[in-house]
Amino acid sequence: MRVFVGGRRSRRLAGAVLALGFLAVTSEQYSWSQRASAPGTSACRFEPTAAGKVTRIIDSRSFVLDDGREIRLAGIEVPPASRRGERGDPAGAAATAALTTILADRSVQIGRGSADRYGRIVAYVNVVVDDEPRPVNQATVASGDARVSALVDTPGCAVELLRSEREARAAKLGLWANPYYTVVGAESGAALLAERGHFTIAEGRVVSARESGGSVYVNFGRRWSEALTVTISKRNERIFAAAGLAPKTLEGRRVRVRGWVEERNGPRIEAARPEQIEIAERNASD
Repeated sequence: MRVFVGGRRSRRLAGAVLALGFLAVTSEQYSWSQRASAPGTSACRFEPTAAGKVTRIIDSRSFVLDDGREIRLAGIEVPPASRRGERGDPAGAAATAALTTILADRSVQIGRGSADRYGRIVAYVNVVVDDEPRPVNQATVASGDARVSALVDTPGCAVELLRSEREARAAKLGLWANPYYTVVGAESGAALLAERGHFTIAEGRVVSARESGGSVYVNFGRRWSEALTVTISKRNERIFAAAGLAPKTLEGRRVRVRGWVEERNGPRIEAARPEQIEIAERNASD
């Protein structure tokens, strides 16, 4: 079956549907995101610990079940839904509409997750379609309606989410069609400082990685005030090394980093998890 859609929003909604495997496709059309949604193949599909029916969509990552529980999708960052973004970005409302298309009045399974300080359950969720569970968190990334967050606590799922994000970015799906979400150059201190307080993805070549006190400083410029610095706590260094991302080995490599931008004598991102850092050279087609 072939589906023709027109307009950016239509492409976004179609991407969400396709990512969940709702549509029958030929072998030539059988994309990675559809394979990931096939039964038993996705590392982002977890065994359910609870279930319910969706009665209300709150925003592009949150919804309410019929028993009153509020669920938030884990492992993703989404644009604001209640107001337009700071630069006139309507991506939040469009992403909420996409999630509504996926979840409204459907039964869901609540997988790996935990309660946050507000009592909401932050979890990986499957939507049940034709008696088959489909991973919702991954679908929102594959359709371009969400970015991978700085915390994905399962390495296999992190790999799949990052791959889905790269594909959506390359295809300019959803929020990736908006210049506001362009990956920021790590050497551009001014552009990064403009993003302070915001979740941001930056990319550039690492100039040096140096230890001082209890931290490792991964520098993207000769002067800290003029380029990004990524800080890694020494106590976390071993988990980066185990993931093939020992800080010293990053020198001279082109690297993509995600996290919240702070201003500390220049722009900084604290990296606590290996999934925050990608070797961009491995996916140079992005």
